[in-house]
Amino acid sequence: MEHYVGLDVSLKLTAICIVDRTGKIEREGVVASDPETIAAFVKLHAPHVARVGLETGATSTWLWTELSKLGLAVICIDARHAKAALKLQINKRPQRRRGHCPHYAVWMVQGGPRQRSR
Repeated sequence: MEHYVGLDVSLKLTAICIVDRTGKIEREGVVASDPETIAAFVKLHAPHVARVGLETGATSTWLWTELSKLGLAVICIDARHAKAALKLQINKRPQRRRGHCPHYAVWMVQGGPRQRSR
């Protein structure tokens, strides 16, 4: 089964949320903000991960590079774009934001970032 992962990164800890194709939360956790630790958690709990999303920030370039080297399909999400996309939802599903579950994982299931052709 395909999984999507959202990361909420701070300097010391990273909250991880794993959802399935329907947006159902499969696993949540908090680990150290270390690429190897994050990758180990994701690979253990989401062996068929389609995408890993993290918000742009101070450590996003470093984390994106290191997680990519470890074999994860990582994308950086501009927080303003993700927030705007979630506001367009008819059913906001506030229960998905409980705990530490980053909303990016659910957003990726619902289409995620799109490339606009000109």
